[in-house]
Amino acid sequence: MVNCAGCTTCPCYRGEKCVRGQDLSKYVPLSRREYDDPVINKIAEVAARIEGEHYLEYTRLEEIIAFCREMGYRRIGIAHCVGLTREAKLLRDMLKDFFAVEAVCCKFSGIDKKELQFVQVNCHVYEAICNPVGQAMVLNDLKTDLNIAVGLCIGHDILFAKYSEAPVTTFIVKDRVTGHNPAVMLYSGYAGKKLAKMHLPEINRK
Repeated sequence: MVNCAGCTTCPCYRGEKCVRGQDLSKYVPLSRREYDDPVINKIAEVAARIEGEHYLEYTRLEEIIAFCREMGYRRIGIAHCVGLTREAKLLRDMLKDFFAVEAVCCKFSGIDKKELQFVQVNCHVYEAICNPVGQAMVLNDLKTDLNIAVGLCIGHDILFAKYSEAPVTTFIVKDRVTGHNPAVMLYSGYAGKKLAKMHLPEINRK
């Protein structure tokens, strides 16, 4: 079992031994070797440089723009939820001053949910599936250098990242209840009570 969550001293940050007794040493040389790959090395180096030079200065959007420019990316893809079309347009309009931008909506294919026997939100109307696999395929064909997820549902974001040939980052995380700010649940005194009322099947937590 590994549990770094809640550690208050973080001795690893100073290159010291873990005070919790967790031995993750075998992963050090294994992961270190991966940074010898020029592509992996450049992504990590640019990310570290942006963090170091603009700490507490850049917003997430500014970080994305700076990262893409430092990486030499020219074509950026946006895979967005139909419910965040407005936000996707605002993002596209800001990015297009720097890059060629392609934006594809999750419902573009119009595939009927009933065709795949998916549960509908409203069974009395036609509902197209969210098609993250298709979104990835579209952007793959357009040869994007980086793809940005904007409000894709949980699960759909996983499939999009799996099928995307370009690296994927997230700009907006879908959370319909909190106005797309899921971290709110971590700071709310009512969150634990709400979660306790969830009726979920028993999970094997091995």
